[in-house]
Amino acid sequence: MTVLVQLAQLVLIGWLPGAAIFRLPWLARDRRASLDAEERMFWGVILSVAASLSIVLGLAIFHRYSFQRLLIADAFLVVACAGLARGRLRLGSAARPVTWTALLPVAIVALGLWRFFPPSEYIIGGKDPGTYMNEGVQIAQRGAIVVHDPVVASVPPFARDLFFPWHGRTDYYSLRFMGFFIQDPDKGTVVGQFPHVFPASIAIGYGIDGLTGARRTVGVWAILGLIAVYFGASRLAGRAAGAAAAGLLALNVITVWFAKYPNAEVAMQTLLFAALLANARAHVDDDGFFAPVAGFLLGLLLFLRFDVVLGILGVAAGLVLGVLNGRRARVSFIVVFAIVATAASMYLLGPMRAYAAAPILFFRTLPSWQSVALAAIVIAGVAAVALSWRVPAAMTRVGSWIPFGILLGVCLLAAYALVFRHQVGKLAEHDASALRTFTYLYFTLPALIAALIGLALLTRRFFRDPALVSTIVIFSCFLFYKVRIVPYHFWMTRRFLPVILPGALIFASAAALTGVRVPRTFPGTARTAVRVLFILLLAGYYLRVSRPVVNHVEYAGLIPKLEQLARTIGDDDLVIAESRDTNSDIHVLALPLAYIYARNVLVLFPARPDKPTLAAFLEWARTRYHRVLFIGGGGTDLLSNRYGVRPVASERFQVPEYDAPLNAFPRFVTQKEFEYGLYEFTDAEPVNEDSGFDLDIGVRDDLHVVRFHAKEVTDGHTFRWTGAQSYVSITRLLPSSRELTLWLSNGGRPPAAGPAEVSVFLQGQMVGSAVVDSGFRPYTFVIPSDLAARAAASRDPVELRLVTPTWNPHNVLGTADDRNIGLMVDRVAVR
Repeated sequence: MTVLVQLAQLVLIGWLPGAAIFRLPWLARDRRASLDAEERMFWGVILSVAASLSIVLGLAIFHRYSFQRLLIADAFLVVACAGLARGRLRLGSAARPVTWTALLPVAIVALGLWRFFPPSEYIIGGKDPGTYMNEGVQIAQRGAIVVHDPVVASVPPFARDLFFPWHGRTDYYSLRFMGFFIQDPDKGTVVGQFPHVFPASIAIGYGIDGLTGARRTVGVWAILGLIAVYFGASRLAGRAAGAAAAGLLALNVITVWFAKYPNAEVAMQTLLFAALLANARAHVDDDGFFAPVAGFLLGLLLFLRFDVVLGILGVAAGLVLGVLNGRRARVSFIVVFAIVATAASMYLLGPMRAYAAAPILFFRTLPSWQSVALAAIVIAGVAAVALSWRVPAAMTRVGSWIPFGILLGVCLLAAYALVFRHQVGKLAEHDASALRTFTYLYFTLPALIAALIGLALLTRRFFRDPALVSTIVIFSCFLFYKVRIVPYHFWMTRRFLPVILPGALIFASAAALTGVRVPRTFPGTARTAVRVLFILLLAGYYLRVSRPVVNHVEYAGLIPKLEQLARTIGDDDLVIAESRDTNSDIHVLALPLAYIYARNVLVLFPARPDKPTLAAFLEWARTRYHRVLFIGGGGTDLLSNRYGVRPVASERFQVPEYDAPLNAFPRFVTQKEFEYGLYEFTDAEPVNEDSGFDLDIGVRDDLHVVRFHAKEVTDGHTFRWTGAQSYVSITRLLPSSRELTLWLSNGGRPPAAGPAEVSVFLQGQMVGSAVVDSGFRPYTFVIPSDLAARAAASRDPVELRLVTPTWNPHNVLGTADDRNIGLMVDRVAVR
């Protein structure tokens, strides 16, 4: 029964409203009814998705979203369309019947279902994917884009610097979590870093099937992207080229990875290619219904990512080129786009002003001549569109040569970027190598050559869809010039995913399959076989390269571990998470604990917080919460004689994480380790004057160590590696203490790494140094009496600092260990 309810909800949200809008008996319905049945279905889905996302955004901006209200709004939209049409929503005899061609998009959907599921379990903080997921869940749970966070609002002003100090900015106050901005700490208003179209879709998925539905959202977007590319390419280059381009896109490793990994680029691919198709239907095929659709979809993209302005620029360029070919821009397109773009501007300059700050700063810092040139281009383009009915015939003759100029420019730029462009001066290596990275790691050189040939062939059809071609070219020129993201793992490839990869595949498929028909002669059969063989060989290569990624689920098993942790924390407990400024990644668990599992969580800002302030905060917090807990993996200087700490639980687990080499293709799956201790703050405990200090490093030492690496075990010894400077909090040092003993090993440091020297400082005073050998051995240092007396008088733990020259096993030995490590520390004792 639950499955049937979910299917009904999916139909109501994802098809019925768009189908009703598409069937309205206005704007020459018979014309769009004559489209293929599969394209009519596609438009029903796209219009429904756009309408549902707009409803979610509208309600969430006014703090009124709920899944039930979305269902009611979609149902009302369907009923309203039926009422306005007086029940006349049947397409009638003008509708083209279903033919065999409907099997092609069905096959593409099946291919996507095979390639894109199951999705990753990336719900933690620290990077963009977790931010998107938690933004979407926050919309679903709290019904707003700018949420009221009671934990933030409750923190007393004197303690704010412990968790979210003011950054001195006017667009936001501080960070709540990485990717979430605090706008007003008094009111507790918090907003996510990224625009909310993609998170809105996650909220819809969450409403249908909880966290599982939220995770699947990205795969659904990826499948819709394949279909949008198929229809756009089919209209320009033919059905065979469209099917080949969509199929190759589904097989490519970039698509497979990001179809499982939360990102806004897959949504951008869907909406932008749908907007381009609607624009072509409106301005080339002269179908008035699609003009406002294209304007609305383009405007909606402004709520998704700022770099969609390149897509808008591409459509604008296409309209201008269309004017030079004797076509006029439709007023309904311009009006609808202007209305939605105005709303988007209010959104970006209002709740999303922190996100908009970077592009605004970019335009403000442009040189004067570039600003003037940009303004002139915009004014000329607007004038050309606005005065399209007065363009002289001579200008239309000039326009016929533009496709050849574009082709020549693209070929010259491609040759330069592929062969001659290298790092020099201020030109970064990843920018200089952007086209080579894309070509040799993800696309292949034969495919690039075919894409240039395909672009040449399509110059004859250029004015069949000038906006599609200009958009692909503009994205390519901008992003291959300035990729902006260092090519780390698959991260840079997000920039290629929405437009460049599908566009290049459209051109390559057009080169291979444009004009291919069933041959009637042997020479024709041979030529067709060669063309099809090229597509098959490319598909085989993409299959081979992406095979490991298809079977990989990033962070598989993480969600059950987080649920287990959340169950140990009560609704009336407060959790203080370890600072981001540590060698531990435990802080990334704080975001889903707070914004998915609704626990009260704060993240320490400094790794070494001010102890009197922290003690005062704990005294306040223990009057408000049942328990005040700390979660960390080692790296926070937290101990003090002002309060006590009691261990509650500890956990160590691993989840699969794909290899991430720099400037190279990933090789294997690694294991990302999470290790944490959960502690409860208690009253201060009396000091035992007769006891010394003896700490077994690697065993519940999380609150004692700072700037150490994770716990490890070897030959029965628990230990941690030091960094360049590592610290141990010694909680008991008496005036009579005279010896500090460290059990150390150099860990088999090779001669090429240099000697394993360690300098030892106690309370800032050097007490000795040593060269550490292999194997764990005790190294004893004398504590001067005056130092012991001074340290014992302190109310806070005594700081032990170890200074060691580090080495990198990956650089020295070529191993997979890329850490900068010093010495292995097994035990610390004071007598």
